[in-house]
Amino acid sequence: MSDSLLITHATLITLGASCRVLNDQDIYIEDGLIREIAASVNRKADQKLDASGKIVLPGFINAHMHCYSTFARGLTKTEPASSFLPVLKNLWWRLDKALSLEDCYYSALVVLLEAIRHGTTTLIDHHASPCAIRGSLDAIARAFRETGLRGCLCYEVSDRDGARATQEGLEENRDFILACKERNDPFIKALFGLHASFTLTDVTLKAAARLGSGLGTGFHIHVAESIADQEYTRAQYGKGVVERLYEQGILVPGSIAAHAVQVDEKEMALLAQSGAAVVHNPQSNLNNAVGIADIVAMQKHGILVGLGTDAMTTRMSEEVRAAIWCQHFLHNNPSVGFDAAVSALLLHNAKIARRIFAAPLGEIAVDAAADLIFVDYDPATPLHQENWMGQIVFGVSQATVDTTIVAGRVLMRDKKLLLDLDEREVYLRARERVAALWERL
Repeated sequence: MSDSLLITHATLITLGASCRVLNDQDIYIEDGLIREIAASVNRKADQKLDASGKIVLPGFINAHMHCYSTFARGLTKTEPASSFLPVLKNLWWRLDKALSLEDCYYSALVVLLEAIRHGTTTLIDHHASPCAIRGSLDAIARAFRETGLRGCLCYEVSDRDGARATQEGLEENRDFILACKERNDPFIKALFGLHASFTLTDVTLKAAARLGSGLGTGFHIHVAESIADQEYTRAQYGKGVVERLYEQGILVPGSIAAHAVQVDEKEMALLAQSGAAVVHNPQSNLNNAVGIADIVAMQKHGILVGLGTDAMTTRMSEEVRAAIWCQHFLHNNPSVGFDAAVSALLLHNAKIARRIFAAPLGEIAVDAAADLIFVDYDPATPLHQENWMGQIVFGVSQATVDTTIVAGRVLMRDKKLLLDLDEREVYLRARERVAALWERL
């Protein structure tokens, strides 16, 4: 990584609490942070990039991802499913059991290379590999380190695969969280991972809550993704999913509740009270036919709502468009949901990531992290302070990412990866791993 980098002639959309559109600006970066923004920066730098004709934005953040899902692309060895639980049983719970540690590494490596190409610089991942648990988070972290992206990792504890897997999952989270704290690596962080209420006993939830609380960390868990989660939890425990997880100490400040599709007003109020963030994953929810989360109502309740992809894509500009259309349809009103969806991606994901990384992510400002992307977008209509959201959704989203930078390190320039990795070799090895994996299925 260069100690210093000077970007010249950039059109900036700064994001942050007071987003500004700034034309023909220079950005000086040193030691991974933005040190100066001005019309003309008079400093020498180790590296210089001309951003003429580009829109410069903070790198995108994906607040809920499953890197291991990469190896399911094109898989046909599954029975058709007519509802959510058969999808899990026929596809995902078969796939995750077949993963090896090397599969975990290569599936992450492939998707992270794609993330760089799509301008996603931070990913909050949720991992499962029940027959290769111990060391799985280190394998994924290795892929993050080799690509230079920021990642928050966790292991998905569940009781569905027996006592051994449950215990190993608890230990994998504990040991990885402790290692992250010891290393204090600004690029790799951890949450305590759990699957969902309907696959977790009270005994396991209590054990996880005790460990997580002792480690001072939040949890990353699927919450009421499907009505099946609510039905099982109410039948088994006499309460809804949100209430159960709140009482068990899982929904706390710093936790991520992924999905929250099937929650009512009372549960939204409890989510707001908990301080946990909700992460909306619209394309996945549509794909699994589980419903559409009402993020407009959630934000009115004061819930911090972010945006993830649940492994459907690494292109966050694609996901935010889906989120907008979903809210239009849910509320039967094409004027409802635009701000809620766009703010989830461009403002709230940064807040979620800052909780985890304790770093000034998601904004172009002095002393902010130098995680930036250049997009090939020369607007045919005026770009200004009042319309930057619309320009991103309807214009920037359709353009190509030219350059991706993390902490001042240029990972891609002129659409060419600048990593110490042979991309062609990575994909070759991945296909070999997938062939063996699918054969095991």
